[in-house]
Amino acid sequence: MERDGLLSREIFPEVPPRVEYELTELGLSLLEPMKHLVQWIGGNWDAIKQAREGYDKGER
Repeated sequence: MERDGLLSREIFPEVPPRVEYELTELGLSLLEPMKHLVQWIGGNWDAIKQAREGYDKGER
């Protein structure tokens, strides 16, 4: 995600080692679309579970 420009990483040369991550402006712009995805999953969770169960039973 760092390579894609979605987050930045700062490494601190300490003992024990410490790393901090932060969303970039591009990463922050992804929050709104992700919120809609989470809402869609919540509204379709029963259908998703049913599809998973059918798949696991070999009903493809």
